[in-house]
Amino acid sequence: MAPFSKPETVLKQAEGLISVGQMHAALQSLTEMFTSKRFRSTPLTTLEPIMHRYIELCVEMRKGRTAKEGLMQYKNIAQNTSVQSIEAVITRFVQLADAKVREAQEKAAVQVAVDVDDLEASETPESILLGAVSGDQSKDRTDRAVVTPWLKFLWESYRTSLETLKNNARLEVIYQQIAQQAFKFCLKHQRKVEFRRLCETLRLHLSNVAKYSHQPHSINLSDPDTLQHHLDTRFAQLNTSVELELWQEAFRSVEDIHNLLTMAKKAPRPAMMANYYEKLTKIFLVSGNALYHAAAWARYYALVTSIGGKSDEELSKLAGQVLVSALAVPVGRHTEEQDEVKGKLGRLTALLGLAKMPTRAGLLKDALSRDVLKISPASVKALYDMLEVTFDPLTLCSSIAPLLETLSSDPLYSSYLPLLHQALLSRLLSHLSEVYSSIKISHLLELVAPLKAAGVDGAYEPEQVESYVMGCARRGELNIRVDHLDGCIIFVDEGFTGISGEDTAYVPSEGAVQSSVSELVKRKLGNVALCLHNSLWVLEGSEKESLSTEEQQAKLQTLVAAVESERKALQLRRALVARRRELLSELSVRKEKEETSRLAEISRRRKEEDAKKEKESVRAKELERIAKERENIQKMEAEKYAKSLLTMGTIKADDIAKLDKFDTENLITMQVQQLEKEKKETAQRLRIILKRVDHLERAYRKEERPLLAQDYEQQQSHDRETFNAIQLARKEAAKVNHQEDLTTKKRLSRMMADYSARRDVMIAKKGEEFARKKDAAHRKIEEEKAKRRKAFLQAKEEERKRAEEAERIKREQEEEERRLEAERLAEEERLRAEAEAKAAAEEQLKREAEEKAAAQRKARDAEREAALEQARLQQKREEEAEARRAARAAERIRGPPTISRTNGTSDAWRRSTPTNSMPPTPTRAATVGGAPPRPESPSPAAGKYRPAGGLGGGGGGWRAREEARLAGTGSGTNTPRPTSPAPAKEATQKDDDGFQTVAKPGVWRPRRGRG
Repeated sequence: MAPFSKPETVLKQAEGLISVGQMHAALQSLTEMFTSKRFRSTPLTTLEPIMHRYIELCVEMRKGRTAKEGLMQYKNIAQNTSVQSIEAVITRFVQLADAKVREAQEKAAVQVAVDVDDLEASETPESILLGAVSGDQSKDRTDRAVVTPWLKFLWESYRTSLETLKNNARLEVIYQQIAQQAFKFCLKHQRKVEFRRLCETLRLHLSNVAKYSHQPHSINLSDPDTLQHHLDTRFAQLNTSVELELWQEAFRSVEDIHNLLTMAKKAPRPAMMANYYEKLTKIFLVSGNALYHAAAWARYYALVTSIGGKSDEELSKLAGQVLVSALAVPVGRHTEEQDEVKGKLGRLTALLGLAKMPTRAGLLKDALSRDVLKISPASVKALYDMLEVTFDPLTLCSSIAPLLETLSSDPLYSSYLPLLHQALLSRLLSHLSEVYSSIKISHLLELVAPLKAAGVDGAYEPEQVESYVMGCARRGELNIRVDHLDGCIIFVDEGFTGISGEDTAYVPSEGAVQSSVSELVKRKLGNVALCLHNSLWVLEGSEKESLSTEEQQAKLQTLVAAVESERKALQLRRALVARRRELLSELSVRKEKEETSRLAEISRRRKEEDAKKEKESVRAKELERIAKERENIQKMEAEKYAKSLLTMGTIKADDIAKLDKFDTENLITMQVQQLEKEKKETAQRLRIILKRVDHLERAYRKEERPLLAQDYEQQQSHDRETFNAIQLARKEAAKVNHQEDLTTKKRLSRMMADYSARRDVMIAKKGEEFARKKDAAHRKIEEEKAKRRKAFLQAKEEERKRAEEAERIKREQEEEERRLEAERLAEEERLRAEAEAKAAAEEQLKREAEEKAAAQRKARDAEREAALEQARLQQKREEEAEARRAARAAERIRGPPTISRTNGTSDAWRRSTPTNSMPPTPTRAATVGGAPPRPESPSPAAGKYRPAGGLGGGGGGWRAREEARLAGTGSGTNTPRPTSPAPAKEATQKDDDGFQTVAKPGVWRPRRGRG
């Protein structure tokens, strides 16, 4: 692996490669730097310019996948330190891609203009034939070849940016900005497929918020700012989908907005909700759902009127749309349809924020309560009167036809004509069912014919009218039968129709003139139920009369409480059922999203694996290609240098065949030498030319010298003549001006008297006015002085009073502080005295405890000393007894005494140390008696004491007996060698030339365990 290079060095190398046209190699070097382990430890101030250059190279070469990998690496490094750096890099990436698209569009426009040779000839045979075969025009083919690749790359850049910034709270703002820019891109270039994919991507990112909630910087939708950002993005998505006319995607966007609004803790802005309902009106209108379209208009109108800011004309148009949309809802029960799509209608009702499903009658009632009818246009008012007030089925269509024609010319109402035709037919059939029991189909078509005759757009044909009638019968809006044999429509009006169950319960028609048979039967049944209830009340009246007032009041309160509890229980049950439905719907949606996410994850992993394999193969091919290109470049450079040297004459033509023998560096050296040679030759030629020019210039000046003196004299004479002429003209002009001034003075001198008089009058007048103003100003100044003097004295007096009051307050505060300080000192003195008394008592107790402990310690020391003294005496007696036993044993084994020689020497080769010459071995008693007693040491046990003589190598041991035996057998005679007394415990057992180690006096050494 190559050693790690500094990022600045890598950037310089990349710039050098770019300057020679090696952009692939430059990008490869930057990519290798990103994969290095030390890349993460590089400061961002150094990495950001490198990242900008890396992005520029990726955009220039359309390397979207490479750019994505680099952006991911950079995000992982910079997200914890500098979010602004990531935003700058992402923004730069998108801007460069957008600039490339604009550049490609301009290039395509220029190319299309250049391709046209003859501006007068619209088409050529070749272009006509190519267009017939491919189906594309010349501009489309040019755009597909030039613009489409860059459009694709721009789309990939948006997706890459969103994938880089997703699910990170610190990058949420730039994420929403990029998403909205992507919406604008889809809208500008009409990219509907890409818009759908973008919406799915955003939904997937939002669904993964909970999945990545454990990661750092995760998205928190409970944060109001974050939720607002998502709402803004979803509203931009909704607006774009409506403008692109992607109505299914618009409906999904509405559902996304509704799900986000349910998470919000506070209500959104009214303007935002107004936009929400306005887009819902368009969606419902396209879907043909007239009922919810009218409900959306009603919600929008309520919000707009509450916000305000609309002019009367705008409110009138809006009111007309609200009323027309409500009138366009067909008249009927929709019972069967509601049962079939009950869940769907519940979702639509929730999207509108309604507690229950809207109805046509409820919408009209709400519109009338908001005075919509009063401010609506006249044509809309007339339409309302025809459909809701007037009952004239035979002339209904002919009366409404002019109104529909008028509304069709208005773009606000033209889209409602198909719905109005349905509402008109439903109203006509409803009115006819109240008047007739049957009607001919031809008669019905004649009643509808005025709509077709008036030329109203979307008027029903006879087949469409019959189809609509059959649809009403199928949906249960009208109880009718069609008899094709007789060609008539029979309105069924049976007494017990629709009474069998709740699902088919009859609802009275809106605006009915007379009751039907079924209504009469129901009314009779209601009367019977009322009579039975009254009879029961009368029968129980005697019992009620026997109750007292208190009992009746208590029973009434019990009934009221029971009703209230029953009502609450019913509301709770309904809320639970609605909530259960919502949860089931959300669960199904969540399962679908999870399945989609799982499939997307599997697909993504498969794509990543394929991309990884492809990347590895591409990288291997790229490395091979780079090596070949490097070899070719070196060969081409050598050939180029050789040819240039051949042109300059440095080498011969025959040397080109021997090009392999020339090194590139040698060729460059030869070229440099040739350039130096040419430079010297050029300098020599220039020096010769300059010398020649100097000689020529010297000759010119020599010939010019006499001519300059002559020219100087001519110039002096010309200047003198010019000066004299100018002076003469100036004098003449001065004389003329002086004469004119004298004439003017003479002419104006006669007015001096009037001027002087007028000036004196004005001076006098101005003087009086000045004196008057001066007096007034003086008086005003005096008044102001008096006022200021008075105000100053008053302020000074108030200041004095305030100072006295402050002094009094301060004095009272100081007295209060002194009193509090005295109380505090007294309290402290009391506490100190109590503390001293307590401390003295504690000290006395402590002293008594210490004296008691000292007495106990002294008693223990006395006991210990007595025990030690007793042990010392016992040891002394034992040592004396042991010494006597050792002496007796030595006398028994010593034998008769040896006779000394005349010279005083003994018979042995070495004199034994006399007994009295050895230093006394310190005994245990002496050691113990001389050492100071330890207070904590326990007294020794008397039964475990071991005498020192038994532990040492004295005469009573086996060593002494062995020495005596050896001494007796080792001498030449039978006379035994005299032996010295047995040494003490510390005596040395080995031969040490008559010297023995003396024990340190005054140190007690334990004798237990020593041999």
